[in-house]
Amino acid sequence: MAKKTTSTSSISDSYLEALRAINEWTTVSEWAIKVGEMFPELLEKANAEAKKHKRPSTGIREVAARISSAVAMGRFSAKIEVDESERPKRVKILSEVDAANYEEREIEADLEPLTRAQRIKSDEESLGTKERYRVAELDAIIRQLKEFFNLDFELEHAKAILNPNDPGKHHPDNLQILLKSHNRLKSNENWERFSLQEQIEYVQAVVKVQKLVSTKMKIDLHEEVIGSIIERLKLVY
Repeated sequence: MAKKTTSTSSISDSYLEALRAINEWTTVSEWAIKVGEMFPELLEKANAEAKKHKRPSTGIREVAARISSAVAMGRFSAKIEVDESERPKRVKILSEVDAANYEEREIEADLEPLTRAQRIKSDEESLGTKERYRVAELDAIIRQLKEFFNLDFELEHAKAILNPNDPGKHHPDNLQILLKSHNRLKSNENWERFSLQEQIEYVQAVVKVQKLVSTKMKIDLHEEVIGSIIERLKLVY
């Protein structure tokens, strides 16, 4: 239903009202479309301004650009949640409860890498030579998969070391190889660690998918090199 902004209702408030009406994760483009539906006078004004531009534009593009700029500058801080793990980024209105805890959660998230690094450093002190070697080899395997085949793997803890209920340790027996995207989904949850066979099959499955686009990406997926990496994985996993 179309609404009109009043003298006491700022444009930012109108933007937030439109996002609240969506009430789920969405993109800036979809958010802008909703603004146009709910506040046609804002869209009409944006259309008029778009016509003045030398480069072709539309009112919706103008609204989306303004929203994107406002999000980037933090004007909706503590009012919306932003997920930049993929493109285009996604946004969601914060509930009253979430908004009340927003600052605390943001501070905790910002400090999380430091907390993780401290725990890893502490655990490393108790590792023997063999365990340190295994960790170093797994790190090297990750780097080579990235360098030679452009595969975005990460070395991650099956039992997350920042899991609030049952944190794991930084130890080679708790490490596995996951795609970055899968690792982000896992976050601080605890998963059962891959068996050696499962880990090999996982890496091989990702390589198989990469082969489908390797020529377009100008990547030489040399079977002998991949086989050598798998053999190294068998020795240290």
